[in-house]
Amino acid sequence: MTDVRWGILGAGWIVQQATGAALRSAHGSSLRAVAARDILRAESVGAARAVTDYRSVIESDDIDAIYIALSNEAHLPWILAAIEAGKHVLCEKPLTLSPQDTAKAFDAAEQAGVLLVEAVWSRWHPRTERIVELCRSGDLGEIETYLGTFTFPAVPPGNYRLDAKRGGGALLDVGIYPLHVLAACLPDAAFRLLSVERHDVYGVDLTTRATLEWAHGRASIACSFEMPESQRLVIGGSHQTVSVDDDQAFTSWRTHSSLTIGAHRETFEPVDAYQQMFEAVSGRIRGDDAWVMPRHESERVAGMVEVIQQRSA
Repeated sequence: MTDVRWGILGAGWIVQQATGAALRSAHGSSLRAVAARDILRAESVGAARAVTDYRSVIESDDIDAIYIALSNEAHLPWILAAIEAGKHVLCEKPLTLSPQDTAKAFDAAEQAGVLLVEAVWSRWHPRTERIVELCRSGDLGEIETYLGTFTFPAVPPGNYRLDAKRGGGALLDVGIYPLHVLAACLPDAAFRLLSVERHDVYGVDLTTRATLEWAHGRASIACSFEMPESQRLVIGGSHQTVSVDDDQAFTSWRTHSSLTIGAHRETFEPVDAYQQMFEAVSGRIRGDDAWVMPRHESERVAGMVEVIQQRSA
């Protein structure tokens, strides 16, 4: 196979600001079509063609893979529709709104023989990869503490993130990031939820704080749409601690970044982790041995989210 031919469903902020350009620039990838309710937004992404009909894209013979960038409640139906059409799928996080639906989506992909990947783009960032490597290798010793925060103030009125029926809320939107890194760093840990604090408005969590524990440690997670902007990541091991030096722990994009490991500092060149994500998924579709988010990580985080939601309900 030559370039993987992509279609995009949705042309909202993330596509306009980052992923559309990343896909156009990704090696081994070709952006053929974008579908959006607003044809002008679809046209602005720069694909070979722009349409308003999602189904026409997923059923097109010149499309190999679909990138879904729709509101959260629309993920599952369009994942299943794309899979039924024989297309590989990269879908924005959260993949679905429940562990059961996540399993359903992966089962459908496996039965159809296509690839399904959750687009947690920060997992492809070299700094995140290094953090996961340090934790899994034992270089930090036994992991004992974990602090992950992703907070910012003010979501615009009318945004789907403030609509419970559309899968809104801080946990599903930004709490996903520290949970994914936690799950990746401790792949064998059996997590137990200790406590949850949640501030709801009309059924949507504007702020969620959760504390989890495992056999040898404890994690604190905070996500919010109403707290000051903060992206912190600090992981303490029995030998040394690793911490992110800036306030972009989960969204470092096209800028220099760094990491402190004990008394040592490592630096990373600017990268576009969105582009690296598309290149990896395209590579896997072509048969390359490229890393993509595995099913078990997506399912594990979906389970963690459900436990936190049920405790705070």
